[in-house]
Amino acid sequence: MTERLENYVAGQWIAGSGPGALLTDPITGEALASVSSDGLDLDAAFQFARDTGGAHLRSQSYAVRASMLAEIAKVLQANREAYYAIAMANSGTTRNDSSVDIDGGIYTLSWYAKHGAALGETFAWRDGADTPLSKDQSFRARHLWTPTRGVALFINAFNFPSWGLWEKAAPALLSGVPVIVKPATATAWLAHRMVADVVQAGILPAGALSIVCGSAAGLLDRIGAFDVVSFTGSADTAATLRSHAAFVSRGARLNVEADSLNSAILCGDGAPGTEAFDLFVKELVREMTVKSGQKCTAIRRAFVPQAWLEQVLDAACAKLAKISVGNPRNESVRMGALVSRAQRASVEAGIAALSREARLVFDGASTPLVDADAAASACVAPHLFVVEDPDRASLMHDIEVFGPVATVAPYRVAAQGLPEAHAVELARRGGGSLVASVYANDEARVAPVALELADTHGRVHCVTPAVRESHTGHGNVMPMSLHGGPGRAGGGAELGGLRALEFYHRRAAVQASSLAIEAMTGVAEPRL
Repeated sequence: MTERLENYVAGQWIAGSGPGALLTDPITGEALASVSSDGLDLDAAFQFARDTGGAHLRSQSYAVRASMLAEIAKVLQANREAYYAIAMANSGTTRNDSSVDIDGGIYTLSWYAKHGAALGETFAWRDGADTPLSKDQSFRARHLWTPTRGVALFINAFNFPSWGLWEKAAPALLSGVPVIVKPATATAWLAHRMVADVVQAGILPAGALSIVCGSAAGLLDRIGAFDVVSFTGSADTAATLRSHAAFVSRGARLNVEADSLNSAILCGDGAPGTEAFDLFVKELVREMTVKSGQKCTAIRRAFVPQAWLEQVLDAACAKLAKISVGNPRNESVRMGALVSRAQRASVEAGIAALSREARLVFDGASTPLVDADAAASACVAPHLFVVEDPDRASLMHDIEVFGPVATVAPYRVAAQGLPEAHAVELARRGGGSLVASVYANDEARVAPVALELADTHGRVHCVTPAVRESHTGHGNVMPMSLHGGPGRAGGGAELGGLRALEFYHRRAAVQASSLAIEAMTGVAEPRL
């Protein structure tokens, strides 16, 4: 019988009732554990988090809460090897790919611990300069951010069970807001183990961190006006969430990160044989294969000057041919599995759909898997498509295949104005994305393209030979930079340094005499 992963709510570990759902090894199909949230007293769980966890957190300063984050990071660092083993078994990822999730989460915690400490022994923070409200300057307004007196509910995606938890929890806990996390069922084991380790260490006050494994049913019904919800997942699910009474009637906050057809653009000076060309191809292949393409920020569409289309395809296919796919326990394997057979079926359906308007130029399925049974595993090899006429295409701008799949298309380099204007137009057809990347040899070439992309993308990543070794990567989300995007990408915003704290705070204008305003204590003035 498999282990039942318990839920941690109201300061207690409680096993859900009923048969629950199985977590499996995506290579072998072996059952690893089961989860269930049936039978939990969710009213008690939310009340305990708000009243007990929230009160204790808010009674501490930003500096003290930052020190808690630092201690959490130490505990997680000490248990990294156990987390790697869980990720390999439950997510089917290689050690390098697991690091993106595990070490990325720990790094994010450490970053917020360090920069949260700089807020000092304060309990609120100031938003801009004071504003005089009277001619003699005796009466004025000060805008302040103070922690919301609610709970932060995280409904997370399957692809980043570690980073997805801690990139949200770090700014929430630093803000003084208790957290309830509902990890995606398929890969819940890693988040569960991390929460268990933190609870056992006794770092946080009771009620500050809870985890519900299994169904999300009933969670939103407990959301009140001053609670916040952060969701990562599909646009269809997000649309359902947005219509819930918690947000429509009660006015709770909802942050969404949804589908994203991210783009990469090779500028008109990136001819074959130049460094920009090589950097572009390298990043395209890396983004297709890291975590088997299961990243919300992965490159899905690549736009190249018409004259160099075939050279880009040849170079990318040559690199993809070197990617070994299969069991991540075999050290020769470069790319592991998707997280489940259900995800494999979804990706295969997406590949079939793209095939209706795109030509497949690289099919990794022709190469045998390493130490994995193609019939039993959730492995999908890289697939690279080309669309010769992206203006008339629709599917490549609409279907996000959440796996090792990308489409390359040519654009016309303009003789006047912005040379990459056509590529920008094509990138915008994604309807709003998390990230676009731009590759050029000339430093002056990337800025105009970035400015044109900025209104429809949450982040624009520019790569030139000067940063060949130092750039952080198209798909890597850094805690200092904004993560989110407009339109189709959900319209949300996470991270961005201390800007992330805004979601967990409420802003108010305090109008008072200048003497009273100056007498305020415990107010920080952070550099966002």
